[in-house]
Amino acid sequence: MTEKFPAINSTLSPIALAEMIQRKYGFTSKTECQIFRLAMNHLYLVHDGENKYVFRVYTHNWRTKLEIKEELRLLTLLKEAGRPVAFPIADKSGTFIQEIEAPEGIRFGVLFSFAKGVKTAKFSDQTSFLIGKALAKVHQSTEDLQLRRISYNAQNLFKDSVLKTKEFYSTNSNETQFLETLSAFLTLKMEALNKQKMRYGAVHLDVWFDNLHIDDEKEITFFDFDFCGNGYLCFDISYFLFQLFSTHLNEEEYQAKADGFIKGYETVAEMSNDEKEFLPYACLAIMTYYISVQCDRFEYWTNIFLNEDHLKRMVGNLKRWIAYNKIEME
Repeated sequence: MTEKFPAINSTLSPIALAEMIQRKYGFTSKTECQIFRLAMNHLYLVHDGENKYVFRVYTHNWRTKLEIKEELRLLTLLKEAGRPVAFPIADKSGTFIQEIEAPEGIRFGVLFSFAKGVKTAKFSDQTSFLIGKALAKVHQSTEDLQLRRISYNAQNLFKDSVLKTKEFYSTNSNETQFLETLSAFLTLKMEALNKQKMRYGAVHLDVWFDNLHIDDEKEITFFDFDFCGNGYLCFDISYFLFQLFSTHLNEEEYQAKADGFIKGYETVAEMSNDEKEFLPYACLAIMTYYISVQCDRFEYWTNIFLNEDHLKRMVGNLKRWIAYNKIEME
């Protein structure tokens, strides 16, 4: 006798999604849909003649409907303010969030505009300047904006994160011990901040080349605000700098692009000295958090690289950053 078995993370048929999108959004019979990436969420490229879109299907039990609504509220506000972001698109009935009955349960889907341009880790110092300028424009609209989503703080960035990472690896390695030490060090750093000097509001928290498109080395468009929440705006600045550092082994090239990025940012919005001093530490907080997210969601995206060697590489990048910025943890 065949046994019906439950699933935890199914892959939805792109053919069926194309039919649903065509029907709900009033697209033409030429609507096509294809899988783009099956990762933390599932992304599909949608074509309707000459028009191009991205349909995101959130994994089951990843985001609540309220969290997604808040993400879309942020993107709509940014679009209306003329900020460079990919934005959500409503269907014929004015609905932004589609509820899809998958084998594992209800999953949510959202159609987004396609960010023009290309994704690349290889860009000029001038483009880095433009990315900084574009991010500052986004921050002009998100400063003091409160989302009904996670507020990034010492508890969820450090303490909870290290516990999840240790539970996943289930061994007390040099790397997990390092993350524990780093967590305690960063907690003290955050507690010592002068909050009056730190701009706070809605943050993207995942600003790097994989989540932005560059059009003709002139226009920048940000997308994938899945990790948006409340936090210090310098989190976004620092995380971009860290990713830039990680993809540039030549430190002179990194510094030139980092300087360009900061200069571009400050043509639009000025950072306080307190924010600048916290930049070397802010990305360490985010990376500690993201290591735990990868562990926590492993069963949903099963990265084959998520093993002891991967943790060593990630911690190695953190140590390289610490050494470059002459951070003393003693």
